[in-house]
Amino acid sequence: MTHTLAPKNAGEVEEAVRWAHGEKKTLAVIGTGSKRALGRPSQVDATLDLSGLCGVTLYEPNELVLSARSGTPIAEIARLVADNGQQLAFEPADLSALLGGAPGTGTLGGVLAVNLSGSRRIVSGAARDHFLGFSAVSGRGETFKSGGRVVKNVTGYDLSKLMAGSFGTLAVTTDVTIKVLPRPETEATILVLGLDPASAVAAIAAALGSPFEVSGAAHLPGPVAARTDGVLPAGHSVTALRLEGVAPSVAHRKAMLLRLLDSRGSLGELDAAASATLWRTVRDVTPFAAPPGGADAARPVWRISTVPSRGPEIADIVAARTDADFLFDWAGGLVWASLAPADDAGAAIVRAATASCTGHATLIRAPAAVRAAVSVFEPQPAPLAALTKRVKESFDPARILEPGRMWAGV
Repeated sequence: MTHTLAPKNAGEVEEAVRWAHGEKKTLAVIGTGSKRALGRPSQVDATLDLSGLCGVTLYEPNELVLSARSGTPIAEIARLVADNGQQLAFEPADLSALLGGAPGTGTLGGVLAVNLSGSRRIVSGAARDHFLGFSAVSGRGETFKSGGRVVKNVTGYDLSKLMAGSFGTLAVTTDVTIKVLPRPETEATILVLGLDPASAVAAIAAALGSPFEVSGAAHLPGPVAARTDGVLPAGHSVTALRLEGVAPSVAHRKAMLLRLLDSRGSLGELDAAASATLWRTVRDVTPFAAPPGGADAARPVWRISTVPSRGPEIADIVAARTDADFLFDWAGGLVWASLAPADDAGAAIVRAATASCTGHATLIRAPAAVRAAVSVFEPQPAPLAALTKRVKESFDPARILEPGRMWAGV
């Protein structure tokens, strides 16, 4: 068991990293540990537990800005902004059920460290696009800041986007500032039933090309739609299109979109409550969730990003070589794939599919031994791998923080 360091403030974080640097010890950086199963398993000497760095330090609803310590639960922040008629527009995903953990335990720092975004990404951008500024401690044990507490930011290099998705390998964030946005008054979802993935992507493209402001676009094949706890009609594949805004606008746009899609297939719709439930299900990939020890827990899950029009093609290539289920989000540009168990988690099949269709894939769920043996993240071409190493060396030359968490040797 590794030694655990539990700092209570930013100063103690700096002291902990300096100690690790001086003693040549490596650190795992965690909040609640809800995302430890993401990435390659790393062998470290100690754990830096940031759960004590908790609390909102600034919230100005009129300025659409919130600052909090990195260990603050994301659920607490979501409740706070909802009470003020606002939201985290990037819809931070909670993959706890997918990874066999307790739901609702993620932290603000953890969400940004892995750059998790939900279905609204097609209109609101990724988590990194809502990340305004931060304070952090580099692997050198030096505290630094980037960005600020305003939405329009011109304070030097945009290091926020570099830190987002870095999995704690570059620096330990201690304080974070994010953008919040007004919460829609209501929502509704239109369903098109019975489409195959290619037809679904074509229908989605028509909807997104219309003036009706679709904020979520997903396709669930029949077997996956059946795992949504009765939210969706049974026995059909379902293509879902979300509309959000004030009630009269949603009602008008829904009527017009139903007319546009009338020739595409059988139509249905969900009211606000059912719509919200569906999009949480899509966001959190709960159809692929599996309790620890359950049969489905052995099935590896991949997250594949591609051009939306190529999503169905990638799925076809993978399905031709192994048993697989798929969930399509982001208008087809994000493909979640649950595959039959294999020694390499299906890596050879998935990588071949993305190489032929232009895309990249990340292994999200697999046993630690498998994640240690295969490339969890997309293998990098030599020039990009060299750049990645140089960035790591700039922030953490002694490789103190999460060594090997993303790529071996980095």
